[in-house]
Amino acid sequence: MRIAGIIAEYDPFHAGHAWQIGQLRAQGFERIVVCMSSWAVQRGGVPILPPAVRAQAALQAGADLVLALPAPYACQSAEGFAAAGVALLAGLGCVDTLAFGAETADRAALLAAADLLRGEEYSAALRRELAGGAPFAAARATAAESLCPGMGALLAGPNNNLGVEYCKAIRAQRAPMTPLPLPRRGAAHGQEGEQEGFASASWIRRRIAMQGVEGARGLVPPAAFALYRRAAACGQLTSARAFDLALLSRLRAMPPERLAGIRGVNEGLQHRLAAAIRTAPTAAALYGAAKTRRYAHARLRRLALDAALGYRAGELPALPPYLQILAARREALPLCDRAQLPVSPSLARLMRQSGACAAVGRAECAAADFAALCRACPAPMGQALTEKPVLL
Repeated sequence: MRIAGIIAEYDPFHAGHAWQIGQLRAQGFERIVVCMSSWAVQRGGVPILPPAVRAQAALQAGADLVLALPAPYACQSAEGFAAAGVALLAGLGCVDTLAFGAETADRAALLAAADLLRGEEYSAALRRELAGGAPFAAARATAAESLCPGMGALLAGPNNNLGVEYCKAIRAQRAPMTPLPLPRRGAAHGQEGEQEGFASASWIRRRIAMQGVEGARGLVPPAAFALYRRAAACGQLTSARAFDLALLSRLRAMPPERLAGIRGVNEGLQHRLAAAIRTAPTAAALYGAAKTRRYAHARLRRLALDAALGYRAGELPALPPYLQILAARREALPLCDRAQLPVSPSLARLMRQSGACAAVGRAECAAADFAALCRACPAPMGQALTEKPVLL
């Protein structure tokens, strides 16, 4: 049986995601497993809809099994995000292919870039660029270009960049999976508007922010749109204003010295954050006040969320220690029989497996409780422990 894996956020699940699943079916994959961000997303925020809604949309579009990418790993840099997703899919013990969208759907080129970025020559070149004060993304591209002309342009594509990180993780973990880049269709990552009937997730989120859930009409599969309308009627859409208040209230209640222990904080960055926290009226203002040429918005967003959630350096295992089932087709549940990590739909049960599982479960609960405050209608605490899996 051919089994493909996808690492995604589905924030929200849209027509391009459905197209990708359809392409995998057309290529003969009999089962499709998705590892999906749960209560936090890589940009350093809360997903627009709860995980159960997004996971059900994926099942309705043809996925067979949806696993949680726990929040403390989902809101990392591309490297950490990719490594965690690869580890989870490999830990299922049956996924043979990792599929992902890319601006350059050339497996050999992406693997070559991954091998370059894992080498000592590149590490030395990157250190030199960073020492000169360049932002990480620019330093990375310049270092790679200096060693292999053309590599900087390849890494400039956000989907290529993440694809290379998937390839790096597969190599580093010796995961028994073959990377399968698929061409990205329609609008580019973050692009406004739509092309060929496809829009980016960020544009759909902006449309929803401006028009309500009706802003997603025609840009997501009809079955997903029906799910989103029901969720919106229940107050489950994320509110930007509620997110601002939840984030800033937690950060303002935090002693400034605690910022130094948050994972990813170094080079005195805690002082910039502490100063910005004192006056910023919104999350966007906070990021803008703390930003420098060296520290990009994306990094600051993740640091602020880590601080609000209490994610401290060195307190969590490097990779997720369990597999939580968010949604599944009943006939696909035997895919879990060969799992090499503890697997269950119950986070409470998983947390009893080991100290590492308990630590990650607590971090997951912290993110779920924070996300509950960020909905249009704030939800109760404890959803990470009480929410049932979606079964079709």
